[in-house]
Amino acid sequence: MTDVLLHVENLVKHFPIMQGTIVQRQVGVVRAVDGLSFDVHRGETLGLVGESGCGKSTTGKLIMGLERPTSGEITFDGLDIVGMSKKGLRAVRREMQIVFQDPFASLNPRMSVAQIIGEPFRIHRVCQKSERERCVLELLEQVGLDRSYSSRYPREFSGGQRQRIGVARALALNPKLIICDEPVSALDVSVQAQVINLLQDLQQERGLTYILIAHDLGVVKHVSDRVAVMYLGQIVELASTSALYSAPRHPYTQALMAAIPIPDPKAKRDRALLEGDVPSPINPPSGCRFHPRCSSARQICRQMEPEFTNLGDGHYCACHVQTRSG
Repeated sequence: MTDVLLHVENLVKHFPIMQGTIVQRQVGVVRAVDGLSFDVHRGETLGLVGESGCGKSTTGKLIMGLERPTSGEITFDGLDIVGMSKKGLRAVRREMQIVFQDPFASLNPRMSVAQIIGEPFRIHRVCQKSERERCVLELLEQVGLDRSYSSRYPREFSGGQRQRIGVARALALNPKLIICDEPVSALDVSVQAQVINLLQDLQQERGLTYILIAHDLGVVKHVSDRVAVMYLGQIVELASTSALYSAPRHPYTQALMAAIPIPDPKAKRDRALLEGDVPSPINPPSGCRFHPRCSSARQICRQMEPEFTNLGDGHYCACHVQTRSG
């Protein structure tokens, strides 16, 4: 499809567990990402949600090339980037950028704002040194910061201002795709709204495509066109935002939706409470990985892994119960 900017097929990332001091040997693997398949369309925002440790951030790093996948395919704008050399991947990275979760740790404290935002121009040699200052000042204005801030250092800014600097750096090379890895989770609620609105405005102005990695389902609902729900390294449900929030099909998604706070303290609703803890990604359960915590689990759920099935209108779900009843 011509409107597919990013295609991910059977993406796997296993981190080896080594034991021993002098002679090390592998005794197991952490299955951080274990068979992801999804598309991201041009101009859309795909929300990627799930509990901490489900593999969301690792997925973002794999797409960016910050981690090498164990297996699988990643195709960006028609190019297979998994088997690319460092030189080839460097050229593709001009089209893909990332905004990290911690707005302070992601900025070099010894570099000024002008140096931080101007660094992509210097590395990729896309802007003459004489023009670099003008480009940096224009980017500062686009993210809502004063031009005079260019000579300051990250320690002189608030968390929201630092994140705006990170967004400006991501915009420097005019990318097609930006991965936002928990971009507002470390910010105050009022500042979160400002940064989210900024990202939406920039998307409309520049035609950007976003992958929004988050655990705040309220934020994801507000900005995403489609949402993918991850559990223990796999996507268990994928649908349009309206369909997912109005009628979630997977029991895990239903539990996540039931946990969203209601503004009215007097309002009551039935909660699909989860039982037990998240299983270890070192030794995930057989069959459906969610079955130990699922109240609707059947014998087949314990024995066979469910297929990621289209239930209609692009609503995908990996659940034996939903597939057989849907």
